[in-house]
Amino acid sequence: MKKSKVDFEVEETLKIIRNDKYENLKERIAMITHYAQNFGSDFSKKFKKGFKENLKIYYLFNYPEIDYPKISDKALQQVLFDVNDVPFPPPKDYLFTFIDLFAGIGGFRIALQNLGGKCVFTSEWDKEAQKTYRANFGEQPFGDITKDETKKFIPNNFDILCAGFPCQAFSIAGRKGGFNDTRGTLFFDVAEIIKRKKPKAFFLENVKGLRNHDKGKTLETILNVLRNDLNYFVPEPEIINAKDFGVPQNRERIYIVGFRIDQNVSKFTYPKAINKEVKFSDIKEKGVVSTKYYLSNQYLTTLEKHRARHESKGNGFGFEIIEDDGIANAIVVGGMGKERNLVYDHRITDFNPVTHIKGEVNREGIRKMTPREWARLQGFPDKFIINCVADASAYKQFGNSVAVPAIQATAENILKSINIES
Repeated sequence: MKKSKVDFEVEETLKIIRNDKYENLKERIAMITHYAQNFGSDFSKKFKKGFKENLKIYYLFNYPEIDYPKISDKALQQVLFDVNDVPFPPPKDYLFTFIDLFAGIGGFRIALQNLGGKCVFTSEWDKEAQKTYRANFGEQPFGDITKDETKKFIPNNFDILCAGFPCQAFSIAGRKGGFNDTRGTLFFDVAEIIKRKKPKAFFLENVKGLRNHDKGKTLETILNVLRNDLNYFVPEPEIINAKDFGVPQNRERIYIVGFRIDQNVSKFTYPKAINKEVKFSDIKEKGVVSTKYYLSNQYLTTLEKHRARHESKGNGFGFEIIEDDGIANAIVVGGMGKERNLVYDHRITDFNPVTHIKGEVNREGIRKMTPREWARLQGFPDKFIINCVADASAYKQFGNSVAVPAIQATAENILKSINIES
């Protein structure tokens, strides 16, 4: 029996889905979701290449149980619905545009959308973070930003570049520490995009340790490239603490902002603390928390011995229990990240272990913070979806993210400097 044209198209499309590498498949979906998010604007043109084939792939990949339609307005309307039926859809009437590099799970995006911004390009390489990002914003991020095939999708004429790039050392011994000396680092890719696209402004975030990294040479090189090679006005970077902007977390990060010379910005003021009293109880879970977050007696004993060993050597390292009226330590990935932010919670009613632990659940009410509490420590709204990944991934994602209120306060001052009032 001769196959129909539709059957043949379905078969060929399914071959692509089965045989394509994960990265290629996700790039195709990124193109479609970016096209849909920017539908009707000039920004959509960058993502239209191979539109019909990618739309078929999107439809069959996401809706394998639904009868395959002809690629028509119906299929496109479904994608448009998908990218808008999310907790944080793009604003319909936007005031400015931005791109989100090293996007993580979208802390920058929430902050700038709150101010009326529209994101026109997103990049994030981590597969689990991509899942969370798409669940909340309806958009599949592009992958590795160091690749030229990824960079080619970045549109022109966006207003602000945002990037929380990782900190890396540069090889600058005996040299001036200019643009070419940063090759092979992720900062080089950020600088290259700024050089090519010339946004009105940029907003970079990094760990506090960048200031003294490699005896200050790393930051010195970054500022030299931004100021002298790229010709942007860059005020002195500032260390900003999340606890000064309404969340109970002692998290210090360095912010670097810059402005294209024709914007005539010669002075910039970082936001001042809002003087709001914050404490852990403000973000503590309201209901009874699952037993899986409570420590076993045996593990608690191990932590106590571990701390005692360090204290005997004059070190202050060890676990810490945050009181309800206290402020959390910076949430970080790995090491003692979760153990430095333990809490008391005596509402537990079921002491039967729900995970494989050694020993019994402790009777002192000591537990880890939940992923939702970590989300709140970073200023993410409660409608932010986190259950699309396992707890281990959620902790990692929030630990690597930015503090949304601090980002938003700084971005607001950037917008005022380039005469965009939110």
